[in-house]
Amino acid sequence: MTGGAGFIGSHMVDLLLDRGFEVRVIDNLATGRLANLEHHAKNPRLAFHQADVCDLTADSPVFKGVELVFHFAGIGDIVPSIERPLDYMRANVTGTLAVLEAARGAAVGKLVYAASSSCYGIARELPTTETAPIQPEYPYALSKWLGECAALHWAHVYRLPVNSIRMFNVYGPRVRTTGVYGAVFGVFLAQKIQDRPFTVVGDGTQTRDFVFVTDVARAFLLAAESAVSGQVFNVGAGNPQSINRLVELLGGPVVHVPARPGEPASTWADIRKAQRDLGWKPVVSFAEGVALMLRQIDYWKDAPLWTPETITVATQPWFRYLSDRPA
Repeated sequence: MTGGAGFIGSHMVDLLLDRGFEVRVIDNLATGRLANLEHHAKNPRLAFHQADVCDLTADSPVFKGVELVFHFAGIGDIVPSIERPLDYMRANVTGTLAVLEAARGAAVGKLVYAASSSCYGIARELPTTETAPIQPEYPYALSKWLGECAALHWAHVYRLPVNSIRMFNVYGPRVRTTGVYGAVFGVFLAQKIQDRPFTVVGDGTQTRDFVFVTDVARAFLLAAESAVSGQVFNVGAGNPQSINRLVELLGGPVVHVPARPGEPASTWADIRKAQRDLGWKPVVSFAEGVALMLRQIDYWKDAPLWTPETITVATQPWFRYLSDRPA
């Protein structure tokens, strides 16, 4: 597994070890954290390799004898991708190509690519199906979509068994806390633990298809073990929740910051294909997931604290490049 020390990857490790698999993790720790795997430190079925996936070769020994590959490695976040697009293309596209060649060289049984629903941009259809138009709004979204294109191309040309999971708004324990104005849960939980108001973007009525990370991990395993190949699947809860509802569940005062260009008013996954072809469905409700995170809030005690002032500075490139663009 690539990126196994990251947020979603570490939960994938949890699931695979629980199911009796032997797991090899490749992570350069640029965004991943060894602390995310420390509860498995004494498990002999887990091997950790600190390496950059861009450095993999077609005969990489770490892939020898591997049956399933889960490719989570990459870098995320909108603002840095606008400022450093080449870094994102290297990590998310070139890195994916290296993983695909290593997987092909090892003749693996299945590779599951961690794609992003950001490829839909401001979706024209809600709920959004896998056949909706692709319209990336910023380099991160483009890089993840190009990585998916490469994975499906390797499936077509080289007969490498591949499936791609387009994740919607994944949340849960260990959600990342760094980056330039990162994921909303990391931002809000750091604010709550430090008794600061939640920085709600716009009026908070925007909705997001939040899906719990353990549900996502199950979808990846089902996609790996399924006879289905060469397919793309949306994975979300199929039940969008407003930011105001999240604030209500977390409990605390609010301060509003300006709405940002290029962000959809709603994300909403049509998950019927995953339900039909993989036999998958989400089981953790939004209220249950938020409650579980609140019980583990100490994880965010050292996370960066975002304020309206620091958000204004950090998101300047966002407004500079994404505002007032032609349709």
